[in-house]
Amino acid sequence: MSSLRPGNVGIVIVSHSPKIAEGAADMVRQMVGDAVPLAWTGGDVDGGLGTNVAGILAAIETAWSPAGVAILVDLGGAETNSEMAVEMLPEDRRARVLVCNAPVVEGAVIAATESSGGSSLAAVKRSAEEFYA
Repeated sequence: MSSLRPGNVGIVIVSHSPKIAEGAADMVRQMVGDAVPLAWTGGDVDGGLGTNVAGILAAIETAWSPAGVAILVDLGGAETNSEMAVEMLPEDRRARVLVCNAPVVEGAVIAATESSGGSSLAAVKRSAEEFYA
């Protein structure tokens, strides 16, 4: 689910649907290959639609990069659970994980493309969110 490349911002895709999360991750991989750390999570703990904090924490760990991690979410519950997951991270990592206000598929592709060029976490977030504006 991930390839670590220390210099590039990691990307996490969080969706209520595991199929959407996996599909978005597949699109990112086709666009940027293994140039960025990437992970996805979707569905609740019982396999239904939803999100869960433990899955998000695991995805953040999988996509972790010293450059940080940008999280792309599909709906409000995914954003809330992602913010909860960030708050549960060790203090030294919290500031290096940002939830982006961007469409999950388009935002993930744009964020990953920006990351693959070595951009900072702030630049990756800004690029993803510019699409939404």
